[in-house]
This record gives sequence, C-alpha cells and structure tokens, in this order.
Amino acid sequence: MSAVRTIPGLSAIADAYDAFVIDQFGVLRDGREPYPGAADTLVRLRKAGKRIIILSNSGKRSAENDRRLAELGFEPGSWDWFLTSGEVAWQLLKREGAVTAGGTRKCLLISRDGDLSPLKGLDLVRTESGEEADIVLLAGSEGDVHPLVHYENLLRPAARRGVPCLCTNPDKVMLTRRGQAFGAGRIAELYEGLGGKVRWIGKPFPDIYDFALDFLGRPDPARVCAIGDSVEHDIAGAAAVGLGSVLVTTGILEHQSEDERRRLFATHAATPDFILPKFLW
Repeated sequence: MSAVRTIPGLSAIADAYDAFVIDQFGVLRDGREPYPGAADTLVRLRKAGKRIIILSNSGKRSAENDRRLAELGFEPGSWDWFLTSGEVAWQLLKREGAVTAGGTRKCLLISRDGDLSPLKGLDLVRTESGEEADIVLLAGSEGDVHPLVHYENLLRPAARRGVPCLCTNPDKVMLTRRGQAFGAGRIAELYEGLGGKVRWIGKPFPDIYDFALDFLGRPDPARVCAIGDSVEHDIAGAAAVGLGSVLVTTGILEHQSEDERRRLFATHAATPDFILPKFLW
C-alpha cells in the first residue's frame, strides 16, 4: 500500500494518459444514482482532450447502458463509447453464428429486469428450461430478489448435460437499490461447481480489452488508464494488458480497510498505480 500514491483528483494524472477506460458501477454511480461530481468530472476529462470509453461488466448491450447513463444526468457526448461485456458477447455470438446442423439453438437466458436484448438479432430461441437448453447465457443476476439456490435448481439440468455457458457479466458482487447482492459471476461460479463449462466475457478477461483497444486505434497501452473499484476485475484486467490503473475506493471497496485492500492486491497479483478516494477532477 505504501508504494501506491493516493491522488486527490484525476487532474493530478490526466497529462500522463491519452485515453481512459472507466468502470460504471462503483465509480460513476452506485445502484441508485450518480456519485456527486462524477458527471462533471467526466465532462472535465473530455474537455482535457482525453478519449473515454466507459467499460462495464454489464450483460446488457451498449446502447441500453448509454441511454440509461444519460437519463441519470450524465452529459451525452462526454464519452466516446460505452462498451459492455454484453455487447462484446453479442458481437462474438453474431460473428461465430448460433445455428447448428440441427437447427436454431435454444438459449436459457438469465438476465436482469426482463432484459431480452442479449438475444435480439441472434439465431437463438429463448427457453426457460435447463433440460431443453443448448446454450446458457448469464447476462445478469437478480440476487437481490432470488436466493442462489433458485439458480442452482434452474441450471443443474443444463450443467449435467454439459451445456456450454457464456457469462457476460463476471462481477461476483453487484450494487443494487437494496445494497450489495451476488452478481452473475457468482452464478457462473455455481455453474462450474455443478460441473458445467463457462466462457467468461468481460473484465478481467481479454476479449473486452481487445474491443476497447481496437476502437482506440491500438495505442501504446502505457498511455491508457483504467479506472475502477474492483481489484479482481478492473485492476487485474488492466495489468494483464499493460494499462495504467486507478483504484477508486467507492463502490464495493467503500468499507474496506487499507489492510484488506493490500490483501486483495496480493490475492489477485495486481496493484493499482494510484488510489483515488472518489471520482473527482
């Protein structure tokens, strides 16, 4: 911890980077509303000439998240692209195709708020049965509504049959209006525990960073900075592809001590370049 510099605001390091990839939940907003000053900070960063990608482990597609952030009061145009793990998964499924020799595959979709956008435009037919599914798509969690055993009962038949699973939201903890709850990543862990195989898409896994860096024109990774509240996802993911990183101590780390954070750095073999108490300029 002592080797990590704590900065009062992003203005202290903005000149060191050309682009920023910024997490959504825990940095810009909690489960209810924007953090005070976050929208203005995004505008200031943009006015400083920085390219900005909001990089989120959301199972929903990019356009839905883009619209929602604007509705919360963030200024449209203060970011270049809102890239979600759900968008990456959709693009990969579209590219790879979802039709087999036996016809269109049946997909057991687990999402939040009844969101069906992960399947729109794909050759996948939705099923609500693990017995019928040809593929499982974990796009979200309603861990604030259903206990984990609900998902265990739903998924066990698919796992027993060896049905492949895509997890498009690797977060194991999520922020909701009711506080923290288990995320889709925890459900994916459950699926693996039941004997199923999971393909993880999102931070800290490489696919989402490939999409982001392609969009930026493949810059020097050292001139790109990731900002997030998760050591496991944001900081470890940035380290794996050579990006700079800032750990914001809001979100899931809000109530953790410095010793607890230090243990996280050791557990995930990833230490941020900077600590930022809040996403402020």
